[in-house]
Parts: sequence; structure tokens; C-alpha cells
Amino acid sequence: MSDPQDLTIAKGLAVAAWILLILTAERAAPAVARRGGWPRILRNAGLFAVNIGLSRLAVIPITVFAASVALDWRPSWLQGGWALVADLLILDLWIYFWHRANHAVPFLWRFHEIHHLDEFLDASSAVRFHAGEVLMSAAVRAVVIVLLDIPLASVLAFETLVLVAAVFQHSNTRLPPALERALSAVIVTPSIHWVHHHAVRRDTDSNYGTGLSVWDRIFATLSPTPRTPEMAIGVERAHDRGFLALLIRPFRSGGEPD
Repeated sequence: MSDPQDLTIAKGLAVAAWILLILTAERAAPAVARRGGWPRILRNAGLFAVNIGLSRLAVIPITVFAASVALDWRPSWLQGGWALVADLLILDLWIYFWHRANHAVPFLWRFHEIHHLDEFLDASSAVRFHAGEVLMSAAVRAVVIVLLDIPLASVLAFETLVLVAAVFQHSNTRLPPALERALSAVIVTPSIHWVHHHAVRRDTDSNYGTGLSVWDRIFATLSPTPRTPEMAIGVERAHDRGFLALLIRPFRSGGEPD
């Protein structure tokens, strides 16, 4: 097997190229007039930089360790390409429920709220997460990896697909309506995910899918609200904060008043 660090670097380069492509598309054909400017972009980039460091220090070691001690129960026939597809489906279903838990459990929401406080969506929103959420997600996913004997290669493939999907679904790219409708029948598109970021709690607590859009349909969490250009983005009755304020916000007793 290739070195995990080398695979991670390759994944990072591929995702970086995809982000640059989407950023270019956003500026060529924006769905909504841009808001927030460079302070917002730099704030999101700062959170991303923290998580890059955390990934090398903790997330990658946790994931590699979990894969190395996974329960060795897989039969020989559960190998190859179709097993990879099964792993990706399992992990996509897991992240649906993990995402849902981040909205339902107050302690988890304290950290996940940092992602939702962004008051505009573009490719940079896809990498805006609090380090605490990233670390907890890695720890919970490690349990899934161990119990279901998921190979490291499957996890890395899934991480790459999740980042590619997240950049796309948060993007401020205007897609032809027919293409958006066709894609949304299978995968989560901007029209679906922007509603999840609507600053109305009933919509925020819906559309939890990350890769496939089918989970929200199966578990009845798909919002009927259509995406509109004037849709307010963010958290109901709350406002975005500066970089340092976002880092400490989850640890403030009772939450930081707005």
C-alpha cells in the first residue's frame, strides 16, 4: 500500500485543483451576487488552515490506526471494486446520520454552528469547520472503520469524494435548471444544500445528505423549500464572527450572545 501521507498529499492536490476550478466557475457564472468580500474568504481560509494542521497531527493518525486495528472479519469475496462501492455507500450513510446528529445534539451543534454562521456560500464555505468538529468526526468515524473493517483506501477515496462534493454543493455556481434537476435526483446539488444553509431553523434542520440525495428522501428530511436568490444564509437570530471569536465560540458558557 502507498504511504498514507503520500495519498493524502495527492488527495489534497486534487481537491485544491477542483476548488480553483469551482472558484473560477463561480466568478464566470455566479448564481447570486457576491457578499462578504475578502474578510470572509480569509476567515474561512484561516479555519481551513487550522484543520490542515489538525489533519496531519491527529486526523490522519487516528484514521490510519483505526484501519490497522479494524476487526478482520471480511471474507475473501468482499474485495475489489464492488466492495469499494459498498464502502462508499456505507460511509455516505454514516455521514448523513453524523451530520444529522450535529444538528440534534446541542453539544455537537456548538461546533457545527461555526460552519453555518457563514452568511454567504461559495467554495470556501466547504472547508469552513471548527477544529473540534473535525476531531470529533474523525474519532466517531474511527469506530465505524474498526467495526465494519473498512480499508484505508476506501476511507481516503471517500474523503476525496466528500471534499469534491462539498465544494460543488456550497458553490455559488449557476447551473442550467435542467442539469441541476437531473443531478439533484442522484447527488446533493447547490439547490439542495443552499436550503440547508437557509437562516430559518426548519430548513437548517433538513437536507443532511453529503454525497447522495437519496438519504433525505428515504428518511423524510428533505425540505420542500426552493432555493431563491434572496434566500438569507446563516443561522437564525445569529451573526458571523471574526476568526478568533469563531474558534472560542463553542467553549463559551451558554454560547456567545448575538
